[in-house]
Amino acid sequence: MTFDRRDFLKASAGAAALGTLSACASNGGMAKSARPKVVIVGAGFGGSTCARYLKLWDPNIEVTVIEPNDVFTSCPFSNTVLAGINQMADITMPYDYVKKAVDQWVPDKVTAIDTGKRTVTTKGGKTFAYDRLVLAGGIELMYDKVQGYDEEARKTIKHAWKASPDQTGVLRQQLEAMPDGGVFVMSVPMSPYRCPPGPYERACMVASYFKKAKPKSKIIILDGNPDIASKKGLFVAAWTKHFGYGTDKSMIEFRPNNMPRAVDPKKMMVGTEFDDVKGDVINVVPPMRAAAICGMAGVRDGNNGTWCTIDYRSFESKVVPNVHVLGDSALTNFPKSGSVANNTGKMCAAALVEMLNGRQPDQAPVVTNTCYSGTGQGTGFHVATVFRYDPAGDKMVAQKGGGVSKEESELEMAYMESWATNVWADTLGLPESYKFTAKG
Repeated sequence: MTFDRRDFLKASAGAAALGTLSACASNGGMAKSARPKVVIVGAGFGGSTCARYLKLWDPNIEVTVIEPNDVFTSCPFSNTVLAGINQMADITMPYDYVKKAVDQWVPDKVTAIDTGKRTVTTKGGKTFAYDRLVLAGGIELMYDKVQGYDEEARKTIKHAWKASPDQTGVLRQQLEAMPDGGVFVMSVPMSPYRCPPGPYERACMVASYFKKAKPKSKIIILDGNPDIASKKGLFVAAWTKHFGYGTDKSMIEFRPNNMPRAVDPKKMMVGTEFDDVKGDVINVVPPMRAAAICGMAGVRDGNNGTWCTIDYRSFESKVVPNVHVLGDSALTNFPKSGSVANNTGKMCAAALVEMLNGRQPDQAPVVTNTCYSGTGQGTGFHVATVFRYDPAGDKMVAQKGGGVSKEESELEMAYMESWATNVWADTLGLPESYKFTAKG
């Protein structure tokens, strides 16, 4: 970015112009001196970061955040809860500092979006007008793509792909209750999906728990993809080193091209195209798409209507003006990770500040991503990538550098813990005095 924040703060105070926005259209006939309104739906890594930096970089912008959850629960690091390394409390943090930063915090769920009138309506019956709308709702799980995965089945079979006590916490309890010698059946959805290395990290974390507490137990991975979708060499090396992968005593059995087609919670069975697999604990992650709020706004236009195409320079939808899409919901070539959501939350905030002050956003944006994965009780590795926008091809291009770890190590797990506490603090505005309890 090349803007001087002091200059645009002065410009925003006068609010002489709102770029291409019409003050009458977006503010219900208010004078052009009215403060521009940004409504952010979702307060995860992308939404909270965007909200905080918007207010930091231009206090004149009126920021409203709509979020139904009382607390922030981190999906990154949640697999360590399944390993018994951490508890739910260790990955759960308050929204207090985001609430203090923004103009309005609305603890409610969005039920309707009118992109023509530029309004958002909540379950509680409140309606909020916007000049710019930011959708940061993450993913929606498509249970209907797996036969039998109805509301009743979901009481027993957990996905734990949205971390919460009812998901991650219950799955941990199921693993603890499983007898030694039992079978844990888990699935990997077909790409693209949230957190490419996440399922394979989960296998590592659960296997590390089994090795310590239930050494006769086994993990069966039903992967819808033709091969391990992320960090293959590193995961195979970790499985081989710690869990006997590739031998007849392997704790992990990997089955590619085995997407779950059906579940039976009574028989504790997962059906694939090839056979039925029985387990003592079943963890099926169904296919996913952009969050339901993206469907309400009509911005799910990519990949057969499952994800949202965006302008990389502003994160604005390519099909609905004045609507911006962050994080997992966007159709991009970078991973659907917490790191990307946090990074792009700042980039979107910067673009909005420019656009709402009559200027162009950065025309050559850079996105960074770092994904850490735990591999055992105290070891891990990472992958890091930098993407730069190519205007000629209208795409983000991975740059030289970055790369992946050569091997797992305890030092990498220490880095993973540091990364987590830093990104949580940056996302939520947590002070230096905040006491993190999560450990690697």
